Amino acid sequence: MQDWLIALIMMCLYLAIALGIGVYAGKGRGGSINEFAVAGGGLGLFVMMFLMGGAVFSAFSFLGAPGWAYSRGAPAFYIIVYTAFAILPWYIIGPKIGKIGRKHKLYTLSGFLQVRYKTKFLGVLVGLIALLAFIQYLATQMKGMAYIFSIMTDGHIPFWLGALLAYGIVVIYVATGGLRAAAWSDVFQGILMIVISWAVGLAVVNQLHGSTGEMFRNINDLQSGFLQIGKDGSTMTAVGYTTTILVSIMGFMMWPHLFTKSYVSKSITIKKTVLVYPIFALFLIPLFLAGFAAIGVVQAGTVSPDEILPYLVTTVLELPGWLYGLVGAGALAAAMSSADAITHSASLEFTTGVVQNIWTDLSEKTTLLTMKLGVVGIGGLAYVITIFGGQGLITLLLGAYGSIVQFAPGVYSALYWKRASGLGVTLGLIAGTIVNYYYQLAAASTPFGIHAGIMGLIANIVIMIGISLATKPQEDDMANSYVKP
Repeated sequence: MQDWLIALIMMCLYLAIALGIGVYAGKGRGGSINEFAVAGGGLGLFVMMFLMGGAVFSAFSFLGAPGWAYSRGAPAFYIIVYTAFAILPWYIIGPKIGKIGRKHKLYTLSGFLQVRYKTKFLGVLVGLIALLAFIQYLATQMKGMAYIFSIMTDGHIPFWLGALLAYGIVVIYVATGGLRAAAWSDVFQGILMIVISWAVGLAVVNQLHGSTGEMFRNINDLQSGFLQIGKDGSTMTAVGYTTTILVSIMGFMMWPHLFTKSYVSKSITIKKTVLVYPIFALFLIPLFLAGFAAIGVVQAGTVSPDEILPYLVTTVLELPGWLYGLVGAGALAAAMSSADAITHSASLEFTTGVVQNIWTDLSEKTTLLTMKLGVVGIGGLAYVITIFGGQGLITLLLGAYGSIVQFAPGVYSALYWKRASGLGVTLGLIAGTIVNYYYQLAAASTPFGIHAGIMGLIANIVIMIGISLATKPQEDDMANSYVKP
């Protein structure tokens, strides 16, 4: 049997197992909004760790991270830096958000801000901005799935079909089982990708260079400055590197699919998850090493940087089909474990932020149906961007972070500054989003190489504070229920 066919069979077997776990976990539990949205609010530490980890370590980890190590060098380490620190604020704000959510029966970010600032327009705005960012983020996962199927099967499964096949599985179990289905599927997928990443990463380095020390010496001799930040030969300035980390750290818990996890567990579970979470990030290290190992081995331009890991496995090392089929399954696990959380949360934000503010008298049954249909519709939009868009995985991810970080001023002001006004937060959010997209899409560069999201955030904060101080303070009752829950 040909290697590509063996790999295809193994990846399809993985998809079948992931589907089975997701459907079984959600079986008989999808009949209420509370269950579909937050799994009844009772997920434990083990599931929460993989749910949070799986939502973050995704296609960009298995494909984008090695690709950046190969093409950008030291700047790729921003990923490890921000994942080590970005979850820490959740230790403090997570339990507080959870308490507020239970008091006001909330389960989305748009609802959190709308209730605090008493403005439906803000809820609609948050729902729309989150939707745009989610589609970008989801496109990174679909691209990852498509790359894996295409490369691991020597092109027998085309790009468009690979994305459609893997994401179709996600749509089925998320639409039928909600958060609980996504959570238990993520447990299986998380364990799989951790084991595979270490096995493959170390094998690639040892076969191509003998040791990690020898590998880095070879790279330094070949490309001086490539392993440094802001030096001659570096691919990123110190300011660009720092602000990329900053926007990622500040935007991390503003992602609605992470923010809303504050509603699904007890305070002690949230705090324990924060403490053990960095351990989960260790699986990134061998993936970076695999990317670095390709330098000097694979000539630039031979393959897209996002495809470097599967290219090494299938072409350079010429491993047997069953082994790179296993690698393909691990990469699919990484992409799907994020895709399910993103799709689920995107449908919630759009339904509560946009649909329910336009049609205010929807029944629970209709609202739940809208959420499930949203899973399919949002996935369709992301699929179009995946097939016709040309950006790389990390570029798509950082672009999405630039949008999502604009929620931070409104969220932290809601929790700690009673003087913040709905008008100030709304106008600040609009300004920050416009500035971010201007520098992402229209401007050739940003001043001093600052990340576009940080440029938007500066405008956002200045306008939010200025308008809030210039307008009438909000009534104390709702502000106090957030600041002092």
